[in-house]
Amino acid sequence: MKRFYKEVAVAETDGGWHVLLDGRAIKTAGGAAQVVPTQALADALAEEWRAQGEELDAKQFPLRDAVDFALDLVAPDPSETIARICAFAETDTLCYRADPDEALFARQQEVWEPLLAGFEARYGVRFERISGIIHRAQPSATLATLRGHVETLDSFTLSALQALSSLSASLVIALEALQPDADGDALWDAANLEELWQIELWGEDFEAKARREKRGAEFAAAMRLAALARV
Repeated sequence: MKRFYKEVAVAETDGGWHVLLDGRAIKTAGGAAQVVPTQALADALAEEWRAQGEELDAKQFPLRDAVDFALDLVAPDPSETIARICAFAETDTLCYRADPDEALFARQQEVWEPLLAGFEARYGVRFERISGIIHRAQPSATLATLRGHVETLDSFTLSALQALSSLSASLVIALEALQPDADGDALWDAANLEELWQIELWGEDFEAKARREKRGAEFAAAMRLAALARV
């Protein structure tokens, strides 16, 4: 599609902020008013439109797509998104360790255990650690506490959290990524610990590296959405 606008602006409106193209407010893909809670997020959305060339590139609108998801799919009924997010607590990747006599176990203890223990202290919960891949149910009180927290989050944060949890296969990592002082690179490395371990042993695969870097960029973009939407 050819670029159809000249001027991009941001303006305050009822309930928040929105982007104007040649004075006209943008709507979501579903036809709703694209109103966001902070000027910072609106400014970032505007920059995506300003950065377009003569031909619009749909791949260069990651924030717009995430915001549209939040407004069109999450906001009307958050329950489905909340359920998908909370499911990661039941099989959180940080809880599944190698056997204690394996070298990988020591690396998991070094990287994952402080992260998981800090999370448990922050939320007042307890996770079961499992050696091997056989599923073990997590404490019901832990799952209930985390679901109660997730249910308090706004639609934009839920949109970000769904991406973060699915990319990392971990609700722990996803929720830690929402912290204002979160180290995104360290969290992404923790999510990919086993793959990085294999690279140390056997070397890098070009296609796997490209896939991991693409997903890492998506992880960083979701963190950015959560930060920009934070009131």
